[in-house]
Amino acid sequence: MSGKSRANGEGSIYPYRNGYAAYVWVQTPVGTRKRKYVYGKDRDEVHNKWLKLHHQAKKGPVATNVPKLGPYLLSWLEEVIEPNRAPKTYVNYELFVRLYIAPFLGERRIDRLQLREAQTWVNRLSQVCQCCAQGKDARRTKVKQRCCALGRCCEQTPSARTVKDIRDCLRSALNHAIREELISRNVVALVSLPTLRKPRRQRWSSDEARRFLESAKTEDDPLYAAYVLIVVMGMREGEVLGLPDDAINFEASELDISWQLQRVRKRLLHRQTKTATSDDTLPLIDVVTAALKLRIEQRNRDREKADAWIKSNLLFTTQNGTPIEPRNFLRSWATRCRKAGVRYITVHDGRRSCGSLLADLDVHPRVAMRILRHAQFTVTMEVYTEVSSEQTRAALKKLGDSLQ
Repeated sequence: MSGKSRANGEGSIYPYRNGYAAYVWVQTPVGTRKRKYVYGKDRDEVHNKWLKLHHQAKKGPVATNVPKLGPYLLSWLEEVIEPNRAPKTYVNYELFVRLYIAPFLGERRIDRLQLREAQTWVNRLSQVCQCCAQGKDARRTKVKQRCCALGRCCEQTPSARTVKDIRDCLRSALNHAIREELISRNVVALVSLPTLRKPRRQRWSSDEARRFLESAKTEDDPLYAAYVLIVVMGMREGEVLGLPDDAINFEASELDISWQLQRVRKRLLHRQTKTATSDDTLPLIDVVTAALKLRIEQRNRDREKADAWIKSNLLFTTQNGTPIEPRNFLRSWATRCRKAGVRYITVHDGRRSCGSLLADLDVHPRVAMRILRHAQFTVTMEVYTEVSSEQTRAALKKLGDSLQ
């Protein structure tokens, strides 16, 4: 006798250790045929698993060796994300995996992750203080410790936006696992997320924008032209700092926007813009042309004075010719806001101010979309629906007058 105990039609179900086991011949994702095993405490449990496995085998390839989530994510980052996505995307995803995903779910087998487990993980993310979890305060010297290391938790929890980005990272990885036929569904795509409230954006009025630019021009600020490109042309910070010399065509009065400067993983990268819609050639208006010519004169003077000029082929450089650090540019922007006596807004809000001012001037949204180089029209319309305080005040006054 073989020692196997089989009921009619059950085929390969047999006693195994303290329960039962069964196998089905399946085709793996790489095209080979292997046995796939299932186990259980009693015959009925194994029979149900066996039937389910048969059904999966008929539908298509079945993985016989499913990795844990932690090792799979590391492989996904190395083989899929790093070669095929922007450097900053890889850096963000690697941080999400290392700090937020692997510590909680890394030991879970990828095909055994359940919806309830994924939901519990998402709920916990917004409650865990990252200063405590990462030992940020503990790594400081004794005299500089000020919160978690002293028992005073600073509650540095991820925002709703960060939680969404972390979830999106894991969802993307599991979608790839589906394409590799390691799993049949993505449970992370089904979890509920905290309510995401968009931050309140600020914008300058036309008077504030004028005062800001006039202040930089009057003091011969070497970044005056950069500020003009952001406020008047709606360019992004990285696009301005990465603008090469040959991007300007004074004869045709055109500016080619197709490069950006970013600091990623302790390196300054001069690379193409993120998407094709970010690339464009825009016409130059007089104020921009004058600012760019002034910048070229400033850089020529810097080259003559420098003991050792480092050629970078960039329009905006330091006094030695090296690229401008993005963080230093942000500091210069903040300083200029203070000197000009205008409200401080971020560089990105300076770009948004361009869109809002275009809306106030009744420029058609499609024209503004091209100027701002938005990938989606809905993004442009978000800017257009931010009615200025002046327009709101005028509308309320008109309503009040009609009721008198």
